[in-house]
Amino acid sequence: METHVKVLAILYIAFSALFLLAAMILILALGGASAIVGTTAPPEDAAIALPILGVTGIAISMFLVALALPGLIVGFGMLKYANWARILGIVLSALHLINVPFGTVLGAYGLWVLLHTGTERLFSPTSAVTRA
Repeated sequence: METHVKVLAILYIAFSALFLLAAMILILALGGASAIVGTTAPPEDAAIALPILGVTGIAISMFLVALALPGLIVGFGMLKYANWARILGIVLSALHLINVPFGTVLGAYGLWVLLHTGTERLFSPTSAVTRA
C-alpha cells in the first residue's frame, strides 16, 4: 500500500497544480483583455470595463487557488505519512467524488487507498519510527 499512497499523493499534487495553472492562465488572459480594452475602448467605456475585468479575474483566480491548496497540503502531508494527512485525504476524497469525471476517479481511488487497513498502519506514529 505504500506505493499506492505515494501515487495518490502525487495525483493530489498534480490535480492541484492544474488548478493553479488554470488560475495563472485566467489572470494572464484577463490581464491581456484589460490591456486591449484599455488601449482600444473609449475612456468612459474603459473606466467601466477595467474594474469589472480586474475584480472578476482576481475573484475567480483566488477561488481556484483556494480549491488547489487543500490538495497540495494533503499531497505533501501524505508523502511524509502524517496522520492528519490521511484523515484530511479521506475528507478530500469524499468531496472529490462530486467532481465528475476526473475528481470522481481520484476520490474513489483515494478512499480505496486511505481506508485500507494497511494504509492505516502506515500513518500510525509507531510506523514512522520503523520507516526512519
